[in-house]
Amino acid sequence: MTDLQRQFELATLPHLPAAYNLARWMLGDSHSADDVVQEAYLRAFRFFKDLRGADARPWLLGIVRNACHDWLRLQRHAGEQLTFDEERDSDAHPMHGDNDPLLLLEQHDERAQVQARVDRALAALPPHYREVIVLRELEEMPYEDIARVAGIPVGTVMSRLSRARALLRGLLQGEGAAPERRA
Repeated sequence: MTDLQRQFELATLPHLPAAYNLARWMLGDSHSADDVVQEAYLRAFRFFKDLRGADARPWLLGIVRNACHDWLRLQRHAGEQLTFDEERDSDAHPMHGDNDPLLLLEQHDERAQVQARVDRALAALPPHYREVIVLRELEEMPYEDIARVAGIPVGTVMSRLSRARALLRGLLQGEGAAPERRA
């Protein structure tokens, strides 16, 4: 392994879960997310020597975002539609702790139902809202880094987050249908 490969791994591998999470939410499909993240890491390695002292996380997630958009563009041209399968794509796991198996099953079922509602609401958001809310709320990125990843001003990040939160709140409270998707 070369020195450059070691540096690349040290800088980017800690961000692999965030890269996969972003791709999964942008694409709505865990298998496609695997492929896109792999492609994004290959792209990132090609241009890694150009990264100078910057934080690798927003740089890498920007590459993942662009790879997702490229993949979606190719799929749109191919006429394929993606669907999010809740059972297949859910990461729900049972909780451990209490010794009462019935209570554990009940808690797991309640958590799974809540997680499923949140996942459906997130999946219903237009992609430009979904990506900022995933980066902020799930990946806990600061506004400035989200702006770098998405290639938009910080003010736009804040307004999209505000709108995305309002849409999510409405969806979770059952106040309406899914928002119209922007092309």
